[in-house]
Amino acid sequence: KDVDTKFWTTYDKFSTEYDDDFLERANGDMGIILTFAGLFSAVNSTFIIGMQPNPGETTNILLFHLIQMTANGTSAVNDIGNLSPSTGYPSSTVWMQTLAYASLAFSVLAAFGAVMGKQW
Repeated sequence: KDVDTKFWTTYDKFSTEYDDDFLERANGDMGIILTFAGLFSAVNSTFIIGMQPNPGETTNILLFHLIQMTANGTSAVNDIGNLSPSTGYPSSTVWMQTLAYASLAFSVLAAFGAVMGKQW
């Protein structure tokens, strides 16, 4: 029994040291992943906002039509039917926005995984 007790005592000591070291490294890695994911998400969100279409252009066109209607009198009706509610975007813009949103989604997913790993 002394040999078995000595073996398991030694095993318990070394396995506890190994597990504590492993958990400390994993906790540090999860902290780094959270920091990177947060910074990446912030920068990516800034680029996504910068790629959005300018709503001021539609407002300016509508204001121009209102000024024309005011200047020409109320009987003059301008056709604003040619103003489309959405404009066609080049396929490169659509692809860039798709990739930006996908990378933001993966970044948030990585942050979620890191938080779950830290709580586990």
